[in-house]
Amino acid sequence: MNARKTVGLACTFSLMLLACSGVSTPGDAQTNAMPSGDGAAGKETEQPFTITEVGTFDSPWSMAFLPDGKILVTQKQGAIILFDPASGAKRTLSGTPPVVSAGQGAMMDIVLAPDFATSRKIYFSYSEAGEGKTNGAALATATLDEAGAALKDMKVIFRAEPYIESGAHWSGRIAFSPDRKYLFFTNGERAKFDPSQDPKSTLGKVLRLNLDGTPAAGNPLADKGFHPAIWSYGQRNLTGIAFDRDGRLWEVEMGPLGGDELNLVKPGANYGWPVRSYGDHYDKRPIPDHTEDDGFVKPKLYWNPSLAPASMAYYDADLFPAWKNSLFITGLSGMALARISLDGEKATKADHWKMGMRLRNVRVGPDGALWLLQDGPNGKMLKLTPKG
Repeated sequence: MNARKTVGLACTFSLMLLACSGVSTPGDAQTNAMPSGDGAAGKETEQPFTITEVGTFDSPWSMAFLPDGKILVTQKQGAIILFDPASGAKRTLSGTPPVVSAGQGAMMDIVLAPDFATSRKIYFSYSEAGEGKTNGAALATATLDEAGAALKDMKVIFRAEPYIESGAHWSGRIAFSPDRKYLFFTNGERAKFDPSQDPKSTLGKVLRLNLDGTPAAGNPLADKGFHPAIWSYGQRNLTGIAFDRDGRLWEVEMGPLGGDELNLVKPGANYGWPVRSYGDHYDKRPIPDHTEDDGFVKPKLYWNPSLAPASMAYYDADLFPAWKNSLFITGLSGMALARISLDGEKATKADHWKMGMRLRNVRVGPDGALWLLQDGPNGKMLKLTPKG
């Protein structure tokens, strides 16, 4: 328990009744245990890697590695770049949709389809305009025509519900299940608090979809009146999701003023936002901390002060043997790269490297190198390889 905080209410009385009504699924005792540590950043360690600048982009957001060595890079304003790191050549793909890039809006995540080798299909997320002044997160597919530098047959397969007036907390991260049969997609609560606990809204949730974007059968809360796509809820701005080697799903999210969280995502679980948080409101009003018996699933780790996580990747490659079975999280205001060591359901802050720049994205390359994207105009693409 964070002694600096006092108990206050972060949401309406009706929302509290919903959150604590028994609909949540806290999970087993280990999952629901209080997180270890005091929320500090983690120990500052010497960098065991060499950093190579590979290219620069206009506010890059995410990247995906193609089998031929090229890289797809999304940019905040809406472009998708086909980049050849060997030659430095860049081509802007045609066929991309209009993007609402005001505030935190962007052309966001991008991943290759499980059958990309034969289908040439990609999945990507972006913020789009709705009716009136509303907007929301969309998930789309398209066929990559590499020779023609184009996206073809672009189709939106899922839209967050509802679209609202806000320029924040889109989330939009994508991960495929280990069996490659399902797609997990994050929807942020758009800085509106209450949608995280609203069973009819997809905002503030992890969603499980079929590969065509329809809600997957057997999602844990569908028979309790929830939107049929919901896998877990009570989350804020979910900026990274990744599966580990044993099929566990991990999620990192931005807290308010402090209180960033690393969560082990369990089906049907309620993670407590905005009823509980290890952070405060931006105006310094307190939000109640988690307690042992509050009925919500606690984060495995939290950061106070904030790391401001922007993305997360799971590492289990051979290039850095000491990093196997780790999560890597990039920080925006924290300007750092954090390594989290995993041991079953236990997560430990292992390394914290100050990088001197806002980091928007982290990916593991095909050869096991770690790749980063710097946030902002002229954002650098960086490749991390072992020293020596």
